[in-house]
Amino acid sequence: MKEVMAIIRMNMINKTKQELSKEGFPSLTARKVLGRGKKKVDFSLIQNLVNQHVMEAPQLAEEVSEQHRLVPKRLLTMIVNDEDVKKVVSIIMEVNSTGSPGDGKIFVLPIMETIRVRTGETGTAAI
Repeated sequence: MKEVMAIIRMNMINKTKQELSKEGFPSLTARKVLGRGKKKVDFSLIQNLVNQHVMEAPQLAEEVSEQHRLVPKRLLTMIVNDEDVKKVVSIIMEVNSTGSPGDGKIFVLPIMETIRVRTGETGTAAI
């Protein structure tokens, strides 16, 4: 078994859930998260707006840097059988790929053991 974790755009969650469910993967956990990638803030834009007297420097700098620090995203977590990993990853990529920075990341991790709390079932039967 594997855990598939996907960080995707907030506005893509419903479409992603629908496509996964349609393909036989209805079980998932979704959380709202905040994060950022490698892209850095271009502070020269702030200076240009200040020079044009659009906004005072301290106020503008705070607003721009605050908005670029952490971006709202969704974190999807799914436990799937080993043979389903490629299909799940493919669905997530197909739905969420726009070709723009911020489309997301997918992580695949091994699951050592799964236990259903209610029944005590283990392994594949527990998922």
